[in-house]
Amino acid sequence: MRLNCIHISTVKLLVPCASAVAVALVFFFATRSAGAADADTAGAGMPTLTLDAGKGGKAVSPTFYGLMTEEINHSYDGGLYAELIQNRTFQDDAKGPAHWSVVQGKGGEGTIALDQSQPVNDALPTSLRLDVTKAGGEVGIANGGFWGIPVKPDTSYRASFYARAKDSAAGPLTVSIESVDGATSFAQAQVEKVSDQWKQYTVTLKTAKDATPSATNRVVISTANPGTIWFNLVSLFPPTWHDRPNGNRIDIMQLMADLKPAFLRCPGGNYLEGNTVETRFNWKKTLGDISQRPGHMGCWSYRSSDGLGLLEFLEWSQDIGAQPVLAVYAGYSLADKQHRNGILAGDDLKPFVDEAVEEIEYAIGSTETKWGAQRAKDGHPEPFHIEYVEIGNEDFLGGARRTYEARFAQFYDALKAAYPQLKYIATTPVKGRTPDVVDDHYYKTSDQMATLAHKYDKQDRDGPKVFVGEWATREVPKTDASGKTTYVMMPWGYKGEPTPTFHAALGDAAFMTGMERNADVIVLNAYAPMLTRVEPGAGQWCPNMIGYDALGSFASPSYYAQEMFNQNRGDTIVSGNMSAEPKDFFYSATRSSKTGTIYVKAVNRSSAPLTLQIDLNGVTTVSPDGDLTVLTSDDPQAVNSIAEPTKVIPVTSKVQGLGSHFTRIFAADSINVLKIEAQ
Repeated sequence: MRLNCIHISTVKLLVPCASAVAVALVFFFATRSAGAADADTAGAGMPTLTLDAGKGGKAVSPTFYGLMTEEINHSYDGGLYAELIQNRTFQDDAKGPAHWSVVQGKGGEGTIALDQSQPVNDALPTSLRLDVTKAGGEVGIANGGFWGIPVKPDTSYRASFYARAKDSAAGPLTVSIESVDGATSFAQAQVEKVSDQWKQYTVTLKTAKDATPSATNRVVISTANPGTIWFNLVSLFPPTWHDRPNGNRIDIMQLMADLKPAFLRCPGGNYLEGNTVETRFNWKKTLGDISQRPGHMGCWSYRSSDGLGLLEFLEWSQDIGAQPVLAVYAGYSLADKQHRNGILAGDDLKPFVDEAVEEIEYAIGSTETKWGAQRAKDGHPEPFHIEYVEIGNEDFLGGARRTYEARFAQFYDALKAAYPQLKYIATTPVKGRTPDVVDDHYYKTSDQMATLAHKYDKQDRDGPKVFVGEWATREVPKTDASGKTTYVMMPWGYKGEPTPTFHAALGDAAFMTGMERNADVIVLNAYAPMLTRVEPGAGQWCPNMIGYDALGSFASPSYYAQEMFNQNRGDTIVSGNMSAEPKDFFYSATRSSKTGTIYVKAVNRSSAPLTLQIDLNGVTTVSPDGDLTVLTSDDPQAVNSIAEPTKVIPVTSKVQGLGSHFTRIFAADSINVLKIEAQ
């Protein structure tokens, strides 16, 4: 058998660090041109994919791929939200100052305790009292952050805190970032005097240019003088995306922006509804200065600071070039014993309907409106661009389905009357009103996701459109006595790999081909969840698309599959048919109406290479040269990680031999995007 080799100089690594040898092996089969195909691999028996690339195809929804996140796995606090202090307002645990400790050095002595007798305001009722009982050395309070305080070289950190002293002449205070044993100080600054009234103090901490990156560090505020000092809202921010003062981590934002998402569902998931009405995402309590935000208990066993509030969600969307898909609370909370099946429609539900009307006004209203004016006061006078509003979240759960029909109708009528230009999403099918879109959620094994690739092929085009609001392959390998490996659904509470394997990415990509073929009826879709910390004990759900720790972040194989699809997508669906249906092969194709470029997605989940003839109808000229991007691995259980962030990455090469009729060999276990220039 004759094989074509590729020149390493033609290969472009989307992420650096893959070896040239590995790149060559990836394309050993995938880059073989039609002219190099052996006679015994062509002709009779070879499946043919015929694509109708002429004009008149159905339009791809411009909001097709997007992002979904919620406060799970420390996605926000300890994750995207750049705040480095954990439990900055001392409300995480009423029994004691969780994540805080007393520092005593060189003969100094002192104690710390929670104190509710010295509130800063109603939103900050609990302070941390430091009693320095013996002078002689530094005594203070320390916080280890979220699994460590990251130190990076030549970096400026903004530290701030509220403090008041029993003695108006208290001080000075030293603020420092140091190793957990106190032996090394990486940066420090001083506050010369602390008032006997609450006041906010701010300092800048700058690390040295030669500082070694590390995360086994803490933040310390200390004094050498005896006395009593109360603290609240202790904060430490590194540099943030777009330099926002209450902003987000740069590396995670960059990964999301690189996906070029069309939308961000915000707030997403169970974070919207909460376990109770009181712990729902109460957007009004997330506005204004962070000193006015009380925070609330989340659904996943830890408290949310609400530093990432409604305005921050909207600005986050804008900062990555996406539009917000706004979700409004619809009267159902997960564990509400009083309203187990949701608040009944009528007078009891009306306050929440009014709250939703006001929330939309905050997002898109002019500054002449009450809530538009509040948005301007909060620092963003321009209205945000919103097309879709989702009413609730997962109202198919438990008894919520029984009340959702009436709840949706009450919300829909009020919102449609106030904002007729918007499109409204139902979280489960309803009959009393016709929603613009219905939200579908899927968590399946790779095989099941591949089967779902054909679910929407015969979808009613005259009914509501579809939002695949949450989807992901969730599976674990199971090996029998003979050594055969199968995959079963990941059990609840599974604590395995926090991000997807390559085998899971194959299932995700197969499903994406089905969504893309039906991108006229599937107007939005989002993998979920998006984010997770990877340290033991940090996560509650897996897998997740992006992982990170205190110092770094990485993208999973499923991330790269979505990046390949979304960055190579036309605006028109190219219809096609197969002369035969090869097992475990999936495809979709789109075309740019502006350039004529055709994008063919081919997913081969088989353990053997597939030779495929591709016929292009409706084109007059086809460039013989194109681009092929491939994501593959010889280990189905391969994952990316902090230690090996580029273990499974896409690689792009130049290919030749394209035309109106040509043959390609798609490598075993591979996700492929073939870019063809045609007119």
